[in-house]
Formats: sequence, structure tokens, C-alpha cells
Amino acid sequence: MEDRVIMDNILTATKGACDLLMHGTIESSTPAVHSAFKMSLDECLAMQNEIYTKMSDKGWYPQEKAEQQKIDKAKQKFNSMQ
Repeated sequence: MEDRVIMDNILTATKGACDLLMHGTIESSTPAVHSAFKMSLDECLAMQNEIYTKMSDKGWYPQEKAEQQKIDKAKQKFNSMQ
């Protein structure tokens, strides 16, 4: 299996773990449980960012630049919602 495929699988699994931890944080019934989930979530987000950065540095996670027109349209849409 190629390194890129392995890293992509790790990134996907880490994103899933972040999602679960976020929901655990939101649904926590006590401050102690909330704090434990939030601390784990912060660590998981840091791991996800590190994996993403390594993949991006190798060119395995291409990024597209958004067109200014699309950015302006999105800003206008969300500003009208406020």
C-alpha cells in the first residue's frame, strides 16, 4: 500500500475521531466530562492538523484557491442572514 493511501486513511480516521469527540463535548452532562472530552478533542485536532500539514507538504492534499467572486458572494449571503 502506498504511503499516500495510508496517510489518507489515517487522516480520515482522525477526522472521524474529532467528530465523535466534538459530539461528546457538546452532549456532556457535567463540567468534568465536558472538560475531558474537550481536552481529547483539542489533542485530536492537533493530530489532524499535523497529518494534514505533512500531506500538504508532500503535495498529497491539493488546495484550490477560491475565486474572489465566490468569496464575495458567500460573504454577502451570510451578512444578509444576520
